[in-house]
Amino acid sequence: MVYLTHKFQPNTSSMQGLLRRAATAAIFVLIMMAGLFGGPYSFVLLFSIITGICLWEYLGMVLVKDKQRDRIRKVVGLIMGILPMVLSALVQLGVVNDPTTFVLITSLLFSPFIFSAFIFEMFTGSDQPFANIAYIILGIIYIGVPFALLDFIAFDGEYFHAKTVFGLLLLTWLNDTGAYMVGSIWGKTPLLPRISPKKTWEGSLGGGVITFITAIILYLTLNELSIIDWLVLAAIVAVFASLGDLVESMLKRSQQIKDSGTLLPGHGGLLDRFDGFIFCLPFAAAYLLWIR
Repeated sequence: MVYLTHKFQPNTSSMQGLLRRAATAAIFVLIMMAGLFGGPYSFVLLFSIITGICLWEYLGMVLVKDKQRDRIRKVVGLIMGILPMVLSALVQLGVVNDPTTFVLITSLLFSPFIFSAFIFEMFTGSDQPFANIAYIILGIIYIGVPFALLDFIAFDGEYFHAKTVFGLLLLTWLNDTGAYMVGSIWGKTPLLPRISPKKTWEGSLGGGVITFITAIILYLTLNELSIIDWLVLAAIVAVFASLGDLVESMLKRSQQIKDSGTLLPGHGGLLDRFDGFIFCLPFAAAYLLWIR
């Protein structure tokens, strides 16, 4: 959870600012732990809210041409983007068991919103109507689908693997924290200066080492997966969570924005906190579903 304490420019002269950031981090961790270990329904509720907020922040970054009409676009994009998470949860929780019913519900929910986006753009007078539609659909792929895959990681029949999700979160956060700490002390070789000038190869390697050490500790303490499985997940996180961080940096740089939002005082937005986690979810889900 230390991850929350480094993605900002510290102001050592402001004790009040440090206390605010510490309080934000503590509250965030408590909410995450309560939602994660409170049972299947609190888990789905927690990550549905996280998905929605991440989508709202993303759409707020890319839709900035017409604020009045973009509010409608954001609502449409939010509903479309959160549907994969909700639908996968309905399946995993056993609310919908029949494949025909699932296809019917999916079609009835997706179709109106997808085509309403096209219809809405016809009457807005926007000079980039298909770009607006593309941004909305990209939100589904970039944020909605990965969080939907999280349901397949968490649920396996009647089993709820909260500890596996916790392990993935911890691996991701400590990978990023380790990269920051090592890079701050020994970092000299820029990783991708065009996108993120402060990230270094030394930091990335240090973060990877800390991620593998964390994987071994998770194996010894959680009794959830084999040592090989945790190490594979660590490798996935070390590579793809780091890339996810760079992808969001690329997005923010293209929009000339420092943070995705202001929800977490002193830490930016929620998408800033989950960018790496989102990006490694498809690969982690593919591996875990394969070994199961």
